[in-house]
Amino acid sequence: MTSSLHEGGAANPVAGVTRRATRFGMRLNGWMRRWSWAVAMTVAIVITIGGLVILESGRMRIAAEYETALEAKGATTQLTSLAADIASLTADERAFRLAPDNTYAALYDATAARIRQTVASLDAYYRRKADDTALASFNQVSAILGARIGAGLAARSASQAGTSTDTVDGALALLRLNEERRAQAALDASRADQRISTFCVGALCALNIVLFLLLFRNLGIQLDKQDRVQQKLITQQEELDQLVFERTRQLEALAWHLQSVSENEKTQLARELHDELGSILTASKMDVAWVNNKLKTTEPEMAEKLGRALANLDQGIALKRRIIEDMRPTVLANFGLVTALRTLADETAQRTGWTLELALPEEDIKLGEEVEIALFRVAQESLTNAAKYARASRVSIALALDDERVSMHIADDGVGLRPQDLLRTHTHGLLGMRQRVSARGGHIEIERRQPHGTDIRVAMPRARNFDV
Repeated sequence: MTSSLHEGGAANPVAGVTRRATRFGMRLNGWMRRWSWAVAMTVAIVITIGGLVILESGRMRIAAEYETALEAKGATTQLTSLAADIASLTADERAFRLAPDNTYAALYDATAARIRQTVASLDAYYRRKADDTALASFNQVSAILGARIGAGLAARSASQAGTSTDTVDGALALLRLNEERRAQAALDASRADQRISTFCVGALCALNIVLFLLLFRNLGIQLDKQDRVQQKLITQQEELDQLVFERTRQLEALAWHLQSVSENEKTQLARELHDELGSILTASKMDVAWVNNKLKTTEPEMAEKLGRALANLDQGIALKRRIIEDMRPTVLANFGLVTALRTLADETAQRTGWTLELALPEEDIKLGEEVEIALFRVAQESLTNAAKYARASRVSIALALDDERVSMHIADDGVGLRPQDLLRTHTHGLLGMRQRVSARGGHIEIERRQPHGTDIRVAMPRARNFDV
């Protein structure tokens, strides 16, 4: 039991470390997928800058090595020229001793001047190079030459001139050999640096190519992933649009069905009110009138009460008629849409005092029952709104039709609708008009007129059937 506990206690830390390492690896993997392009670009930039630094330093080294080689070649040329001048100086000395002449003296002086100039230039070169061995050897040559030239032509013997010339020639030969080696070493170093620079440039270019390939591969993967996601979103959007379209058609069909049911219920209720309540009220009126006539002479007070009851019955009968007309206009059912619109407009104008402008067909037209009801309800709601809110003085109604569509235009010169009124969803009158028209495949536009007033335009098919 104890060993099991120890084993479990030993295993739990290992499992915890493993889980932490796994989570760290997942986070690192996700981070690399998200920021790999940035890392690749950073590395590429760093490599490019490093390559430029390496190339510039290599160029500076190669330039310095070429300069060293050129200086060494120049020093070799000067040493060769110095040896030639020393030989010329010796020849001038010998010629002067054989035949003293001012011409040889002038040649000697010119050669000596060239030797002094060459010696001064080489002395500055060796001091600049800080080559102690070469500088010591050259100082020895310079001392010999200085002593020789300083002694002049007449003061030197032939044996002394030969000894000094051999010493100087040997030293100059060694110096030339040293400079040639220096130049060759500088050239070899420059070639090696050129090879190294070429290799570094090739390696950096190859590495950058690999990084850019990886970057473009990752970019291609990301673009392909985005394209797949976009295609998926487009597919989902199309499916959603199709679903919305189907739901909209179903809602339109349902709204049409509910409005049809509502109109049928209104028709049934209007018929019952007309048949049942109308007969009751009419019979009651007849009975009350008969009793009123009987009691008019004997019971005048009761006759007065019955007269008021007759007046109330008349008001009830008139109210019943208005309710029936609102639920199911008998003019629309009996005479058609044109007569119903004309009657509705005339009655409303009489109540409100409007100036009425009608552009209706001379003869009545026969449309589908649902279309006629929808147009009549839109006109009824429009005139009701104009009477309640618009404070209009002039109203116009126009009706036109062709083989396929019927159009209605209602306009007033009232205060007009505000833009926010058209966007409000709780404006039941406007919403009801839109639903009636759209449920029957029509289109309605409600706009504010300029400078004031309201325009309502409706276009509907002459007939349309819906399958619920």
